Amino acid sequence: MPLQNFSLPLSQISAKEFAERREDCDGLQLIDVREPEELAIAHVEGFINLPLSQFDKWAEQINQLFDPSIETVVMCHHGMRSAQMCYWLMDQGFTNVRNLVGGIDAYSEDVDGSIPQY
Repeated sequence: MPLQNFSLPLSQISAKEFAERREDCDGLQLIDVREPEELAIAHVEGFINLPLSQFDKWAEQINQLFDPSIETVVMCHHGMRSAQMCYWLMDQGFTNVRNLVGGIDAYSEDVDGSIPQY
């Protein structure tokens, strides 16, 4: 993944805020950048998996896969890789991107304890 402009402000959303937002809004785009072996351990329904290790396979199609104007929430394990993805999406013209703070780990802890932690 190419370097992004990390000086731009990054919009973030907590796991609890995300759960509430998800109930209130059908139009969210959800991206999970974790690896397939991580998804096998734990996942949240509705997220599309775009592993960062496979960046070269999906990067050129990002504007066909997702609408840059629709609110997009990005998740990983703890929030670091998803932050990278958020910055990259912003570089691609996405205007409403939010990083899920604490990733699936926080989601499991704060929202749905049935999701395994690893």
